[in-house]
Amino acid sequence: QVQLVESGGGLVQAGGSLRLSCAASGSWFSLGAMGWYRQGPGKERELVATITSGGSTNYADSVKGRFTISRDNAKNMVYLQMNSLKPEETAVYYCNALARTYNSGPYANYWGQGTQVTVSS
Repeated sequence: QVQLVESGGGLVQAGGSLRLSCAASGSWFSLGAMGWYRQGPGKERELVATITSGGSTNYADSVKGRFTISRDNAKNMVYLQMNSLKPEETAVYYCNALARTYNSGPYANYWGQGTQVTVSS
């Protein structure tokens, strides 16, 4: 099983910055892609950014150039640096990871509990 714990959320003014962190713990055979998703009030959960174990990244168009995802494989951590935040980006931000718990097993999807990010105008 994989446990994901997010931190770093909070209240920030429009145009400000926040850095989210996610720590993975537990046991796994291999930890695959990790990423961040968000769910705003009355909205569906959406992709923000993902990063593979090799460091390849993917971003939602709406955050390109403002957000940066990074990863420390030695520490089993993933980060999301968010700059120039907008009020409409107020949401609960969730950490996600794909992991195999045994050799040749399937990748399973794991989620953290989420961290609230509130951007005031």
